Amino acid sequence: MNFNEILHKNPIFSTIARQADALGVQSYVIGGFVRDLVLGRPSKDIDIVCIGSGIALAEAVGKTLQTNVAIFPNFGTAMLRTTQPGADQEWEVEFVGARKESYRSESRKPIVEDGTLEDDQNRRDFTINAMGISLNAADFGELLDPFDGLKDIKRRIIRTPLNQIQGGPDITFSDDPLRMMRAIRFASQLGFDIEPDTFDAIVRMNERITIVSRERVTDELNKIILSPTPSYGFKLLYHAGLLERIFPELVALKGVETIEGKGHKDNFYHTLQVLDNIANRAKKDDTDPENELWLRWSALLHDIAKPATKRFDPKVGWTFHGHEDLGARWVPGIFRTMKLPLNEHMRFVQKLVRLHLRPIALTKEQITDSALRRLLFDAGDDLEGLMALCRADITSKNYERVQKHLRNFDKVERKLHDLEERDKLRNFQPVITGELIMETFGLPPSKEVGELKTVLREAILDGIVPNSFDKAYPFLLEEGRKRGLKTVKNVE
Repeated sequence: MNFNEILHKNPIFSTIARQADALGVQSYVIGGFVRDLVLGRPSKDIDIVCIGSGIALAEAVGKTLQTNVAIFPNFGTAMLRTTQPGADQEWEVEFVGARKESYRSESRKPIVEDGTLEDDQNRRDFTINAMGISLNAADFGELLDPFDGLKDIKRRIIRTPLNQIQGGPDITFSDDPLRMMRAIRFASQLGFDIEPDTFDAIVRMNERITIVSRERVTDELNKIILSPTPSYGFKLLYHAGLLERIFPELVALKGVETIEGKGHKDNFYHTLQVLDNIANRAKKDDTDPENELWLRWSALLHDIAKPATKRFDPKVGWTFHGHEDLGARWVPGIFRTMKLPLNEHMRFVQKLVRLHLRPIALTKEQITDSALRRLLFDAGDDLEGLMALCRADITSKNYERVQKHLRNFDKVERKLHDLEERDKLRNFQPVITGELIMETFGLPPSKEVGELKTVLREAILDGIVPNSFDKAYPFLLEEGRKRGLKTVKNVE
């Protein structure tokens, strides 16, 4: 197979080829770019391997393109960025000399030596990532596929290049255990199967994941979470024995207990279905990938505390009272362990876990405006995310029951919209501030000021008084009079 015509559409490859010829070195584009080219997937990363100095080749290409080259001498690599003429696409091109690697058992950092193209392809993680395309004048565009990666793409399987060697897959995963996560990530992203010998090796080698930094593991986990059908990746992680090692709280959800003929649903598979429901929503709508990741994390964690709150009541069966509050309290610890950011993204997930049962209660016909106001106030700008999670949380196999719940959520959302239009309560701040309360009653900063603010806020949320100065200030004066406070300055 020859990709001559396709490569010539991007001048970067011709530029690399000319500079490689000038230096007298052979060069190849290899790895993920080639895989994605075959699959027809977009790719912005280009890996170039040359038989010689990758840094020297990068510097020559950078000089021709008049662009800066970042050099990493400790790794023998260099990188530059370039934009294809007439397109917005920016390419990140990394150059490295062909190499072979060996590993120590206690580390995934390789001992690197200069090598041949064959050595370089042998060290690749999977056959679909070991394909190369020649950039040399004699065979420009020719596919070099020593491990039948093209055939594996057609068969839709993930397989290691060393499968034909006795113990080959074990060596692949023992050398670099992160490859176990990558195998499952690629399977989940591409909808591929993992070849049986390769998967069996992951099962045997799963303990090795413990030598990989948590940041690298979580990076792969996030990519699985963002895949088209993330439940597939999580099921592979579970059956490979990796999930127990990297996310035991999720595994604890698995299983069904029955007492007196009363059982509960398997909350592990329910959680994965909720996650898939969120993912399916993303396929239909334009979603921000950054926000989408944290919405999916909220799906993963929404029932995370159910095992800790599970109780059996002979009258009603299994209960999980308070799992939303306990789960919300667990979120910071899980994020800390996972090396996820302890910022507004964590607080978003925490809020959705804590509130995910609230909209369900609002589907009752006789719901009050007060309850709706409180949800608007508590959810704030995250209301849309919360409602998306609640819709995804409907996982009944009864189609009519699902549709009934969804229609009820439609009603709640209309009520919330109408109330928000009328009262402008989302993220509202009472017009009466603490400073104004202190000025009116001559109070210092104190508990009493906080109590007055709370009473005023509750009155607004209950609809007793509108959130306007001309209505709220007289209410404040009356509340102060009841408490025996004197008005030292009336600012009406």
